Amino acid sequence: MTTQPRPTTTLTADEARRIALRAQGLLGAPDRRAGVRGVLRHLGAVQLDTISVLARSHELVPYARLGAVGRQTVEAAYWTDAHAFEYWSHAACILPIEEWPHFAFRRRAYRDRPHWHHELPDGAYDQVIKQLRTEGPLTATELGGAKKTNDWWDWSGTKVAVERALMYGEVVCVERRGWKRVYDLAERAVPAALLHDELDDTECLRRLVRLAGESLGVGTRADIADYHRLKAEQVDAVIADSGLVPVEVEGWGRPAWADPAALATPPRGRHRTTLLSPFDSLIWERARTERIFGFTHRLEAYVPKPKRVHGYFAMPVLAGGRLVGRVDPAREGRTLVARQVTLDGPKAVPAVAQALVEAATWVNCTNVRVERVDAPELREPLGRELAGLLG
Repeated sequence: MTTQPRPTTTLTADEARRIALRAQGLLGAPDRRAGVRGVLRHLGAVQLDTISVLARSHELVPYARLGAVGRQTVEAAYWTDAHAFEYWSHAACILPIEEWPHFAFRRRAYRDRPHWHHELPDGAYDQVIKQLRTEGPLTATELGGAKKTNDWWDWSGTKVAVERALMYGEVVCVERRGWKRVYDLAERAVPAALLHDELDDTECLRRLVRLAGESLGVGTRADIADYHRLKAEQVDAVIADSGLVPVEVEGWGRPAWADPAALATPPRGRHRTTLLSPFDSLIWERARTERIFGFTHRLEAYVPKPKRVHGYFAMPVLAGGRLVGRVDPAREGRTLVARQVTLDGPKAVPAVAQALVEAATWVNCTNVRVERVDAPELREPLGRELAGLLG
């Protein structure tokens, strides 16, 4: 680990929390003119995930910041006019198209990778490229089939080839259609001025470290590395030249770095009250979420049902710059069902009710039904708040 310059700025834990909220677009007036594309550019990455309860995670992220933006509007904002591309960042993420050159380091690493989980059949790669050139854009099914059997991991030779081409950067996912990736050649999908791998690894890493710092506002080395899933030594090699500045945050107990622009003005403005996707970049890193909010967040979708504590897709509730509860949602017709509600005391009741009603309206539900409240004495107050908001 490189030696860090001595911090000249000390932040309280509350100051760091508010800086993080503003950096993530959840404190202050939202930029509605920039819309979904502005949210994507501001965050630098929006994670994708297969689970859809209220909506898919990449829809929930702009909703949390902008309010009830139409779901088709979200999809169109991401995928039209070559505005974005999908690639491996924090996980599978939608990324602003202007960052294509800065992922050259990762494309090179994939090209040099010696071992893969799936074997690439002879001729499959060239066949996929040829077919996309003459017929694309196409899904894996349209290319010849995604799987050999019903097992999700049992990819066909075609799927192996097109995913390899995606990692290499010869192919791009240009949209999601019914959750299936739609592939096209990068030479068609990426603007010519951006379609290059000319930046060396150091320049790519410096840019992504800077972007992570700006998107986080303030973070530890681990926070910054996790944002685009960089290695600690990659961060160490470039952070001194990234433009981020060393700071000390009271109570964090470890070195931190901040975006200097985030330190220039105190974070003020209206706090959003909203349900958050478990994959939202505000909370996607568990250790950071615990450090900033004192909130233990874990996705339980893959936990056996009897062992779940908060529910299948428990969504944290953000209000007043704090995480004040959780809701495990479902939908039955035009009713939003809160299968389980966890509240951080009586003061959280109005905020959780507001978040539920706003989410219900967004997904065209006209009613909210609460099935279980972790604190039984708060069930009636929550019901009254919901009734008042629903009229």
